[in-house]
Amino acid sequence: MLKIEHLTKTYGEKKAVDDLSLHIQKGEIFGFIGHNGAGKSTTLKSAVGILKFDAGTITINGHSLLSDPVTCKQELAYIPDNPDLYDFMSGIKYLNFISDIFAIPSAERQERIRRYADMFELTADLAQPISAYSHGMKQKLAVIAAWIHSPKVIIMDEPFVGLDPKASHLLKGMMREHCDAGGAIFFSTHVLEVAEKLCDKVAIIKQGKLVKVGTMEEVKGDDSLEEVFLELEAE
Repeated sequence: MLKIEHLTKTYGEKKAVDDLSLHIQKGEIFGFIGHNGAGKSTTLKSAVGILKFDAGTITINGHSLLSDPVTCKQELAYIPDNPDLYDFMSGIKYLNFISDIFAIPSAERQERIRRYADMFELTADLAQPISAYSHGMKQKLAVIAAWIHSPKVIIMDEPFVGLDPKASHLLKGMMREHCDAGGAIFFSTHVLEVAEKLCDKVAIIKQGKLVKVGTMEEVKGDDSLEEVFLELEAE
């Protein structure tokens, strides 16, 4: 559902991503691991059309991000590492704004907003301006906004940062449910214990280059994911 082929992105003399290829299939939760500055966020931002890249191709559900970006963006959702929302809006106005963009009918949007807001205990705060939200509340709102149009592919950069344990548990369940229903998820995380328990496949990137990829068992073998990651970092 998400196919990245020979992706290369440079900043001046530095290759942030170097000839990277990944295929995220239908039904997969795919984890993306690497140290700070390894190229994770650059890859994710390229995959959703925020960053222009120097070489390679990216397709979303068979559509080219370069030649058909609007169709691609209709079929994906993105949660950045720091939710940059419209602080002047209330929570409910923001969710209706996102619903308008994706042309979600009134009855459907109301049902989804009610369901997800109740799940994350955010219903009572939807009338408040986003500027009054804590980081965790903004992260919850970003999750709801990502799920609201039922995208096929969800791409997330450190989605658990700022979430309390209950909200993190809810998000993990939503991720599994989304993929079991035929969607796909590609996300970065530094919480390796979460990745090990949650992911079907994982890729490790180092200095812009892919160094290991496969099913969780293929990547970690008899070791923990943390041990494998630290060993690769030390090499």
